[in-house]
Amino acid sequence: MEPLDKALLCLNIILERKAVDPVLFEVGSLTSIADYFLVASGNSNRQVQAISQHVLRRMREEGFRPYGVEGEQEGHWVLMDYGDIVIHIFYHPVRELYDLEGLWIEAPRVEFSKSDKKKTS
Repeated sequence: MEPLDKALLCLNIILERKAVDPVLFEVGSLTSIADYFLVASGNSNRQVQAISQHVLRRMREEGFRPYGVEGEQEGHWVLMDYGDIVIHIFYHPVRELYDLEGLWIEAPRVEFSKSDKKKTS
């Protein structure tokens, strides 16, 4: 699976659990860590945990296992490393504090439509 297709799959999965304000960054030209960062929020620690558990289950069904998962027990900031995509799921106030969007301001955003959950440009 191409990295963009995998990133869009992850985006669709987090949207199944009503993740808030997802942003998909193309970071491959800026770092060797990953090709894409997916940043999203939950409205509570429980929602953050539910989103991350759903991602783990659905990605396993698709044949992907994470290289690592951090922060799931606390539910403030869950980081999920799938190699070419790193998923950051925040409790909303924690997302504002760390401001990853500001840190990666130079990274192009992948545009998508929430209604059809596919890349539009």
